[in-house]
Formats: sequence, C-alpha cells, structure tokens
Amino acid sequence: MKATALLRDLGQSLWLDNITRDLLNNGTLEHYIDDLSITGLTSNPTIFDHAVKNSAAYDSAILDGSRRGKSGEAVFFDLALKDITRAADLFRPAYDRTNGVDGWVSLEVPPSFAYDMTKTLAAAKDLFARAARPNVFIKIPGTVEGLPAIEEAIFAGVPINVTLLFSSDQYVAAAEAYLRGIERRIAAGLKPVVESVASVFISRWDVAVANKVPEHLRGQLGIAVAGKVYRSYQALLRSPRWQRAYNFGAHAQRLLWASTGTKDPGLPDTYYVRALAAPLTVNTMPEATLIAFGDHGEVDRAMSPDQPDVEDVLRRFSEAGIDIDALGLELQNDGAKSFVKSWIELMDVISAKGAELARVG
Repeated sequence: MKATALLRDLGQSLWLDNITRDLLNNGTLEHYIDDLSITGLTSNPTIFDHAVKNSAAYDSAILDGSRRGKSGEAVFFDLALKDITRAADLFRPAYDRTNGVDGWVSLEVPPSFAYDMTKTLAAAKDLFARAARPNVFIKIPGTVEGLPAIEEAIFAGVPINVTLLFSSDQYVAAAEAYLRGIERRIAAGLKPVVESVASVFISRWDVAVANKVPEHLRGQLGIAVAGKVYRSYQALLRSPRWQRAYNFGAHAQRLLWASTGTKDPGLPDTYYVRALAAPLTVNTMPEATLIAFGDHGEVDRAMSPDQPDVEDVLRRFSEAGIDIDALGLELQNDGAKSFVKSWIELMDVISAKGAELARVG
C-alpha cells in the first residue's frame, strides 16, 4: 500500500496544492485522486500566476475577455472559477461520501483585500455564489483585519479556508473567529454546519531562520511550531465551548498543514509530510512532494498533542536569538505581500496576453 493511502487510513486528508487547466484536461488530477488518495485541492494567486504564465490553455478565455472589454480581475475570476468548479466536481464524490467533511477546493479573494474587512466579505460571498458548488472554500487571510470577515462569512454560511496562519496564537484567533460565527448561527436558529479549515504554513519558518541558527537546529523550527499549534487545536476541540457547538450539530474546523514541500535540499523530500501525520487534519502539498511521498514516503506514527520536546526546541531557538512571536507576524505580513505581488503580476500577465492575442488574432 502506498504511503499516501496509509495517511488516508490514519485519518488525514491529502490535498494537492496546485491547479492548472492542463492538470484538468490531461487527466492528471483524476490520476492523483485514483492512485495517490487525493481528496481535495488548494490554490493561491502564485499558483494561478504560474499556471497562466506557463500554459496556452487559458489564451482563448483571456482573448475573449479582452474583446469584451473586461478587466484583468474579471477575466481572471472567469477562468479561475471554471477550473475550480471542474475540480470541485471531481472531488464531489469525496464530499458526498464524508458528509461534507472532505472533498473541497479553495479559491482566494483578491489578496489586496487582506487588510480590508468589508471588501473581503463582499468578495467571499460573491465568489461562493458564482462557484455554485457546495464544496468550494473561499480563502481569507487570517490577518487581524481578516478575522471579522471570517466570522461574518461563517455566519452568512460561506465555507472558509483561513489562510496565511503561522503561529499558535494566529491559529487560535482564527479558530475563535470561526466559532463565533457558528455560535451566532446557533443563536439565530440557523443550521450550524458551515465547514472550514485553518491553514498553518510550516516550511517557511525553517527558510526564515536557515542562516541565523546553529546547524544542529536546522529544519526543527517549523515542526516544533506545528507541534504547538496541534496542541492548541486539540485543546480547543476538547473545550466545553466547542463541545456545546458540537451538541447543536456543528462540525470541527479542521487544521490544515500548508507549505509542506521541503525547500532545504539537505532535508528529505518528504520531511514535513512524515512529521505532520495526524488524524482530523489536512495536508496540502505540491505535486513534487505528493509524488515523492507516494513513491517512498513512510508513515510511522501520528502526531501527539503531548509531544514533550516541542517547548524545549522552541526554547533553543529563543536562546539562539529568534523572537518566535515577532517572526510569526513577520511571516504573515511577508506572505500577504508575496500574494499581492503575485496578484499584480497575474493581472499584468492577463492584460499583456490579452493585448498580444488581440493583436495577432
């Protein structure tokens, strides 16, 4: 049995952190579903930027949008929603089989809205309505400004993938925003089942400190932070407040491990996937990581919320001069800026392609 199937049997969902029209057209995504146990998919502005730049599959849609006088953003969401809804249909059996727990795809609101609650909420409602699929998550960054939008979106019945979380404190704040939305639905007599995941980015921690700590600490910070987040996750799920919500019929907001591709060539290519095996969680991974884990990955044990070495490892990084709280905020801000940069580049690519295709067409 492949290691990807072993993770599935352990109770962890494996999602692909990529989408392109070529993946959909050539049957590769269906292959991943059938042979590598993939049950969901995530996207972000950087992924779409690369997809549009590196494929001619979007050219006809871009040309059509250009001829209709549509803005780059309008053209993008037309083509993105086409891909997202096709993927959602492929994952619909997993969604139905798990009663809505699994089988999701994710589409992000414009990242330039990360610090604007009103625009974020409006975009989330609009994109979910346009997708017209029950298994589409709308991604909202878990910034301080994004938290009220998350709560309001959940109250409005929009499934949310909270993205750009890095630390335990950021995760807890996002989880509480989700729960407030569910509690408001309960108080209003509404059905309290609105699915959500909280996406915590892992490998970027190790990239950030690679040249700032001794060699013996290499590759340890991301997993230690994940251990602390997992402890907080388990504590919240056991809390009376969450159990009250479950009693009214609510589902847990699942923890999602993001940024699990290995960026350090000195570490195994399945390093983070192996370390983050845990039931009632999701691991969304790049294609290369997924293929590597299916080929030679190992599943030896599940994470425990009581891992004794987590605090010790974090203490060692503090002693090496790493302010973990400050770094978590820096990583979140840098992540938001990176997605804005990719978004701007994507809009430029769409505009340039549209103009060029119109000229030669």
